[in-house]
Amino acid sequence: MPASVLIDPSAFDLRLGGRYSLANRRDAEGNRREFACRTSKVSPFKMIVDVPVTGVIGERVISYFGEFGKIDGWIRESVRGRFMFELAVTRAIREQLASKMSWLDRQQRDAVVDARAQERIIPANPHSEIVYADGSTETCLVIDMSVSGVAVSAETQPPIGMPLAIGRTVGRVVRHFREGFAVKFVELQHPDRLENLIIRG
Repeated sequence: MPASVLIDPSAFDLRLGGRYSLANRRDAEGNRREFACRTSKVSPFKMIVDVPVTGVIGERVISYFGEFGKIDGWIRESVRGRFMFELAVTRAIREQLASKMSWLDRQQRDAVVDARAQERIIPANPHSEIVYADGSTETCLVIDMSVSGVAVSAETQPPIGMPLAIGRTVGRVVRHFREGFAVKFVELQHPDRLENLIIRG
């Protein structure tokens, strides 16, 4: 996606986790599927988000971020693993978003956190790959990870108990949740090698 996609003096480099659904993605019961996502650049007018499932240009997006609440919009640019959507909000909400984004940007820049000291690690690059037992693969978004397992979001939700690998780390699906599933590794991983093993280069 071109760097110029969000040329906007009010844009911020914010990494915020959330969830989204696309108008044309539904489950077997006809309900909208929800997936995890993470912002990479935001403004009161547009957002660029890293995603496991990309939509098509013009498709409606319904997103939810704890910091912003529910935000609707339409996809304006899309590449593998990422899309930019234009926010469909009122002027009053746009002004509220601008204030929140400014505050969050200050908080994020001022925060000094050693991510490796935390039990759950949020990788700088959230994109990885699921490798199934038959050798087939599927892209996914890593929500968070630890030395014992990883939470991911993908178009497919494998059954509990299924063996698979996330990146180069083997485990089994142990839990489903709204936006994805959790995998427990067959053995504990070294924290210093974790990101290199899981994240797609």
